[in-house]
Amino acid sequence: MNADLIDVHAHWLPAGLFHLPSGSPFGGMRDQDGELFLGDLPLSIRTEAMSDVNAIIADMNAHGIAVRALSPPPFAFAVNSPSEDYINEYNSSLSKVVADSSGRLAGLGLTRLDDAAAAQRQIRSIAAAGVLAGVAIPPVLRGESLDTGVLRAVLRSAAEHHLAVLVHPMQLPRPEWTSYYLANLIGNPVETATAVASGILGGVLEELPDLRICFVHGGGCAPALLGRWSHAWRARADVRAGSSTDPRDLFRSAYFDTVTHDGKALDLLATHAGEDRILCGTDYPFDMAEADLPGFVDKNGLDRASLQRNGEAFLGIAANVMEPR
Repeated sequence: MNADLIDVHAHWLPAGLFHLPSGSPFGGMRDQDGELFLGDLPLSIRTEAMSDVNAIIADMNAHGIAVRALSPPPFAFAVNSPSEDYINEYNSSLSKVVADSSGRLAGLGLTRLDDAAAAQRQIRSIAAAGVLAGVAIPPVLRGESLDTGVLRAVLRSAAEHHLAVLVHPMQLPRPEWTSYYLANLIGNPVETATAVASGILGGVLEELPDLRICFVHGGGCAPALLGRWSHAWRARADVRAGSSTDPRDLFRSAYFDTVTHDGKALDLLATHAGEDRILCGTDYPFDMAEADLPGFVDKNGLDRASLQRNGEAFLGIAANVMEPR
């Protein structure tokens, strides 16, 4: 019998929140003739795919996905907003969607990112409500990453309150990445690798051994750079100043999803992370999504039972997940 596939990396945003948080660096989202735009930029996404729960469930059923964890698209992160109104409305809406889904959906909500103490209060509130599995956060924030500032405070609080954390890049622009979608193709993997390195070399994963953290897109560039980090950790005092554990060992304490678009890249990730740290992901509904998750899993020889156990462990959900209908 095939084990149930649990997709930990998918996005949802209700139409009533398309305006995005105040101070959003991307402007607002909008529907135009059923297609979704970010400002004037077409996202190549049907609006209902992002905002309609029935469309999301239908996609799950069509692609053999039993459970899907929904998180905000990264441009909905409240990176510059001191207000909790948008965050609370999103988390409340997501909690209702999860509660009404008969176990088909899990939720990774938003948290404050402007102030460490406020973020910790928000994490406590999410944990106390007991509906959402955790939160989604960016890998870099105002020139800092997971080892300092607000993001480290979020991780500490999430570990304390037994919440999962999904780290998703924001596709931040740089002048050399203005063409060919390079802000995504190069920028996203680099942002994620920066967070992995900061979490490892900054001692975050060592300090928080019970933290359930997932780096999407297969950890970005990190698997290919791990040997370099390990060599530098042994060779240089400044590299090992924040952690007493070899990066190769700490790498195996994080989770990574399967969105690598390449079997060889997935093999390298599994070699470094271990089979028990690989999670199914799709990146639904974006154009870089893995559309055929069962096909990718089976083609690359991944063990479905292991993937199911890993997904349950990361999300903290019961083992009796529903079969796709």
